[in-house]
Amino acid sequence: NFEVFILQKAQVMRLPTVTVICLCYNQGRFVQEAIQSVMDQTYPEIELLVVDDGSTDDSVQIINQCVLWFPRIEFFPLAENVGNCKAFNHALARAKGKFIIDLAADDILMNVRIAEGVKALEEAGDAYGINFTDACWITEDGRFLYTHSDRFPHDTIPEGDIYRDLISRFFICSPTMMVRREVLDAMGGYDESLAYEDFDFWMRSSRTWLYCYTPRPLVKKRVVKNAMSQKQFSFFSTQLRSTFRVCEKILMLNRTREEKQALTTRILYEIRVSIRLLH
Repeated sequence: NFEVFILQKAQVMRLPTVTVICLCYNQGRFVQEAIQSVMDQTYPEIELLVVDDGSTDDSVQIINQCVLWFPRIEFFPLAENVGNCKAFNHALARAKGKFIIDLAADDILMNVRIAEGVKALEEAGDAYGINFTDACWITEDGRFLYTHSDRFPHDTIPEGDIYRDLISRFFICSPTMMVRREVLDAMGGYDESLAYEDFDFWMRSSRTWLYCYTPRPLVKKRVVKNAMSQKQFSFFSTQLRSTFRVCEKILMLNRTREEKQALTTRILYEIRVSIRLLH
């Protein structure tokens, strides 16, 4: 179990540092709980960087209070809203961890999430750059809705080289990812020209790195009204334009006939979604 793993690792060498980058934009209702979930981790070597992306609610005041309670927090309040990708890169440039977690301020880490992620990646080997897990989806007020594996059963989740799978279909719950720092460094961080990061990150990283899956719900993903993820399929959304740009990148990354066919299938799906938005 993770307690034995941590003890054994500590006896041999210093545990690797994990950096959690918590991004907040007008999430004052939730940010304290997100920060607390990091502070409650069983894993000891954690660096927590909190970025407020120009919030207009009480997020900054709440985060400042959290810093008083937990002086280990490094807080970066941005003067204006620069977008998720740029705000993340701002903190990434200051991160010291071997592994990185991108934590939205409305999501929650289970208390063993970091320990389990370090264990999975260390045991999988250096070729594995990303660990992802099952998740619990919850309402705004924290009530349980369903597990991610209710919709995407464990036995349907691929591991290893999952590049073509990621072109074809969605199956990763984004907040569950833990990433080797060198993966993000090789990619130059998130693409700041895009409105959202996960699809682009999956495609660029999986072309080179392997993925490992932990079939346990180790993150709580909150469903929030008017969140960016809820706007992805709105007509003329910046998210749809970003999806088109990622598909252009995939075209350049593809190597095989099967990968090209997967992209064709994906584009047809995105076209059908866009047509539905016209009605």
